[in-house]
Amino acid sequence: MKTSLEKKKRDKLIPILQEVQEKEGFLSRESILKISKELDLPTSKIYGVASFYNQFRFQPRGQYQIQLCRGTACHVLGSAKILEILEGELGIKHGETTRDGKFSLEIVACIGACGLAPVISINGEFFAKLNPEKLRTIINEFRQKDQNNVK
Repeated sequence: MKTSLEKKKRDKLIPILQEVQEKEGFLSRESILKISKELDLPTSKIYGVASFYNQFRFQPRGQYQIQLCRGTACHVLGSAKILEILEGELGIKHGETTRDGKFSLEIVACIGACGLAPVISINGEFFAKLNPEKLRTIINEFRQKDQNNVK
């Protein structure tokens, strides 16, 4: 039987995790250890709760966050090929970030732009009716944009 103190700690956990991720961009090992100490909860419990929800990340995201739609329309119209090209061009798998911290790639169930399939979103900007050539051009434009900002 859980005590009321344990319930209060558990009730605070998700808002604290959300706040930390909002500030830091992800949940670092150090932040989880700090939360564990503050709430007097085992880190395993915190990781268990955080890993249950898709909203929490344990690694930093890239400067450019690519979301690939794998909804039915996108799937039927070639999102698997788009994923293959993205992973090849970026040198990462979905759920990962490039070593230089520029690109993150994640799969989402549906972006809600089915009439424009296949679709990706980069930092909230949509790119529609993708084909391999168009996708490579988009990725190269983001790489170029980044290089131009460095100069």
